[in-house]
Amino acid sequence: MKYILFFLLPFYLFGESSFITPAEYATQLYKNPRGIGCNNCHGENGEGKLIARYKHKGVEKSFRGPEINSVKYSDFYKALNKRKNGMPRYFLTDKEVAALYLHLHQTEKKEN
Repeated sequence: MKYILFFLLPFYLFGESSFITPAEYATQLYKNPRGIGCNNCHGENGEGKLIARYKHKGVEKSFRGPEINSVKYSDFYKALNKRKNGMPRYFLTDKEVAALYLHLHQTEKKEN
């Protein structure tokens, strides 16, 4: 039953009488799209983030989540729909990808 509700939730969120704004939905989706939030690796605003430091064969290395807030939409969309090392596959809908992109660019709209 909870899977049915989870599946139907986006339809209710974007309805005319929605209780949540598209910006709020975008922020919540960014923080937890499918169990692991984008913010854990890409930072709160997509600025990129250090995930771990480690040593490999005596050499210090680091693993970073890349900056994603300056990527064009077409590249952002493609990146979310192909397999990458270290990046979970979320199987997002087109509307969810657009919402995530909205979250990354909300501050730009406020500044203009």
